[in-house]
Amino acid sequence: SIQDKNALHLYSINGKYLGSETLKEEVSDLCVTGEYIVMGSLQGFLSIRDLYSLNLSISPLAMRLPIHCISVTKEYSHILVGLEDGKLIIVGVGKPAEV
Repeated sequence: SIQDKNALHLYSINGKYLGSETLKEEVSDLCVTGEYIVMGSLQGFLSIRDLYSLNLSISPLAMRLPIHCISVTKEYSHILVGLEDGKLIIVGVGKPAEV
């Protein structure tokens, strides 16, 4: 049987294909901020990828519930994650001393 596959495709502003990455999770929301793509999945993982290479910048963070929405603060200091049960999780970005 053929399994459903999810992929992230990258194109230039002129429509030139730059690359793609196969994803294990089903993306529910994503946010492009600066040089990163912040993604949430229905499987409950928060992932941060490099915008140009599509490689993971850090290991995905498990939220244990499906993620419904993601937002990044204006200063790029925190990621706001809305979960299926209505909880809002705030994730600090940067080194522990900065958070």
